[in-house]
Amino acid sequence: MKKLIIVTFIWAFSFSLIGNYLKGVDSSFAALLRVVLALICFLPFMKFRGVDKKLATLTACIGGVQIGAMYLFYYASFKYLSVVEIALFTIFTPFYVTIFYDILNRKFKSLYLISVFIAVFGAFVVKYNEINSGFVMGFLILQGANICFAVGQSSYKFLLEKYDFKAQKELFGYFFVGASFVCLFVFLIYGDFSKLSLNLTQYLVILWLSVVASAVGYFLWNKGACEVDSGVLAIMNNALIPVAIIVNLIFWGSPVNLTKLIIGGVMIYVSLILHDYIMRYYKKIEKI
Repeated sequence: MKKLIIVTFIWAFSFSLIGNYLKGVDSSFAALLRVVLALICFLPFMKFRGVDKKLATLTACIGGVQIGAMYLFYYASFKYLSVVEIALFTIFTPFYVTIFYDILNRKFKSLYLISVFIAVFGAFVVKYNEINSGFVMGFLILQGANICFAVGQSSYKFLLEKYDFKAQKELFGYFFVGASFVCLFVFLIYGDFSKLSLNLTQYLVILWLSVVASAVGYFLWNKGACEVDSGVLAIMNNALIPVAIIVNLIFWGSPVNLTKLIIGGVMIYVSLILHDYIMRYYKKIEKI
């Protein structure tokens, strides 16, 4: 849980950094730079000889979906939506996390949807705002990002629970190998080579997003995802939203409704408490 909380604060800056500093940069190029730099960070830890090829391949596939394909959808959505609207439309991610994880385990814990729904509604209260005329396209693109992110983290959690491999640091580099291949493929086909010029500020932003938000963030997030159940994981996906708003308010002076922020934040916290009771309930049933 601590790892998920740490990453939540790290990722709270990502929405605003991308929205304020990377506009005008080709989205596939920005995504490619981000995952390649993150891969470089893990090269010293990667194990190439004697590595379980099946686990390495599966980890690469998960990375290709969770951050490779996700980044492509996510960056593209900034063409149609504001930072506020993007944050709003991410409230559906917890549903995808819980549903897909249950599909992998061939189980369906229906009571989890109660706590997840409260978290989603709390995030909706926080982020509800007027949307522009391009919201339909932006919404569909962002849902692609949300689904990729949910499928990836649920799959990684399921993979570790199934194979119980301990040396995550040695294998996690393959996560970014998969993401790099996906981003490179899309960039070579669809990239706009007229939008590759970056200034110093943009390079520094991408460096932060690559090393801290991606390399450190995704490792801690996926590792933390394996230490909690799917319901808590789903809820933590939405805990990011009120924190991101506070960051926006303090550093960029973005207008925010403090009443909605407080109400929504309290609802997300309540959903975590409720989920703990639901989780205990299921554990009791499994023991009977």
